[in-house]
Amino acid sequence: MIQSTQRKVSRALVLGATGGIGGEVTLQLLTAGWQVRALRRGGAPHSAASATQAPDIGIEWIDGDAMQADDVLAAARDCDVIVHAVNPPGYRNWNTQVLPMLDNTIAAATRYGATIVLPGTVYNYGPETFPRLREDAPQRPLTRKGKIRATMEARLRDASRNGVQTIIVRAGDYFGPRTRNSWFAQGLVKPGQPARIVQVPNAPGIGHEWSYLPDVARAMVMLIERRATLADFANFHMAGHWDADGTEMAAAITRVMARHGIEVTTRRFPWWLMTLLSPFVTTLREMREMRYLWKQPVRMDNTRLVDVLGEEPHTPLDVAVHATLEGLGCLPGKPSAKGFAYP
Repeated sequence: MIQSTQRKVSRALVLGATGGIGGEVTLQLLTAGWQVRALRRGGAPHSAASATQAPDIGIEWIDGDAMQADDVLAAARDCDVIVHAVNPPGYRNWNTQVLPMLDNTIAAATRYGATIVLPGTVYNYGPETFPRLREDAPQRPLTRKGKIRATMEARLRDASRNGVQTIIVRAGDYFGPRTRNSWFAQGLVKPGQPARIVQVPNAPGIGHEWSYLPDVARAMVMLIERRATLADFANFHMAGHWDADGTEMAAAITRVMARHGIEVTTRRFPWWLMTLLSPFVTTLREMREMRYLWKQPVRMDNTRLVDVLGEEPHTPLDVAVHATLEGLGCLPGKPSAKGFAYP
């Protein structure tokens, strides 16, 4: 009698699959042979097939809301992993939505024995932990969002003590070809038009860390596939692209645009204008709250990640910047990337 050697296909639920990091993790999981289920109000977006770049594999879209516990519980059935990459758009409603959504994920992971994967932030940490930031640094956040993020991780740590494995990956400011919800896309350049002006947010001479989203997603999937070897609560930092004096990202944009015959002018980011408008625009007010991260260097120590993976996924800066500008429609004759409906 011939015995089947076919292995069980792994399945992941992605919450926030139409967002920046959630979309990239979805692509990486599909490429790695995972079945991916995505929870979204309204089900599949119209452009879902082109977004996956693998329509023959596809995503199982589920109509539901991450704020509804029953929806998350139903979507998580038979899933090995839940990627919790969902956030209220435009920084709005964090105080009323972020923690309830996480609680729904924890409840589903507890029911089905799934591993939770969370894209982390540096908001959790205060200036006393800078400039070299390690995973075990004390979390004493300065901002409202930082306090919520610290509470999220505390709840996940408590859940891990009750058998729910958690993997957290923190990285620098995101940039990538399929997200406009980033400092790169909202502060440095303007999507949909050639990048002739680059605005630099950091204080003069202050270093800053950037992370290319496909690299972050790849690291997360590599850790997911090693989850059986990880601790119940495992958190990691990525080094990404370290801009030592705050000029290298603008210089990379300048080099890429020069190859397309466009001269770039570099300017200081108009923080004064953000201060003026922030009382009237929620997104600007919330972005301004994070200004302290541009006034001092914050560099992530990736020793723990390299110990586990051997090396950190790392796309050369000019290659990553070119792909990002192309995806944002900032190269001449190049429309914006189609696909996931990123905020």
